[in-house]
Amino acid sequence: MTPRILITIAGLIAALALAGCSSSSDGAAGGKSQIFTSEYGTVKDAGYSIPAVPIAKVDKRYHRQIVRYRTKEKPGTIIVDTPKRYLYFVLPGNKAVRYGIGVGKAGFAWEGEAYIAWKQAWPKWTPPKEMIARKPELAKYGEDGMKPGLRNPLGARALYLFNERGQDTLFRLHGTPEWNSIGTAASSGCIRLMNQDIIDLYNRVRPGKRARVVVKQ
Repeated sequence: MTPRILITIAGLIAALALAGCSSSSDGAAGGKSQIFTSEYGTVKDAGYSIPAVPIAKVDKRYHRQIVRYRTKEKPGTIIVDTPKRYLYFVLPGNKAVRYGIGVGKAGFAWEGEAYIAWKQAWPKWTPPKEMIARKPELAKYGEDGMKPGLRNPLGARALYLFNERGQDTLFRLHGTPEWNSIGTAASSGCIRLMNQDIIDLYNRVRPGKRARVVVKQ
């Protein structure tokens, strides 16, 4: 083969390697991370068509990725880094899946430890009484809740946080159709992820007291 042909083949191989996920040096503890930027297209799920996220408009650090991450927490633990707007799902071998998140605005942020008691695909949303008091127009959802759907504030999936006494904290990890809120403090306390990301996290989590959640402020 001529040198020109060899260079062309090498270029094609490199392009194919980058088609699924790319590499970056933006790991939590140094080293390279796998970034799944290509995973934000349209998703058909349970009869719904989740719109594609214009992911190029989302800061790359908030794209789902596998990073190096050292922690004493066991694999399967979820760690929320509120200031940095990251959620980590701990993997074996000092690694984690890192997701970009939106967090509670001033006065609504929460920190502490809990566990995922249960999870729900396409959940119904029932606003708490405190929210209805602030926004009376939500009273129509106070009893029966808002039906699942693309406009539902909980998005495609929700994970429900309970405290060690088995009480509902009323905080959730959930999807959102508002992709542009990722990386901001805009929610009423719950942790939101892009719908494509909450589906990925949902599939990894097994509810129960071993599914710990640690939220750091």
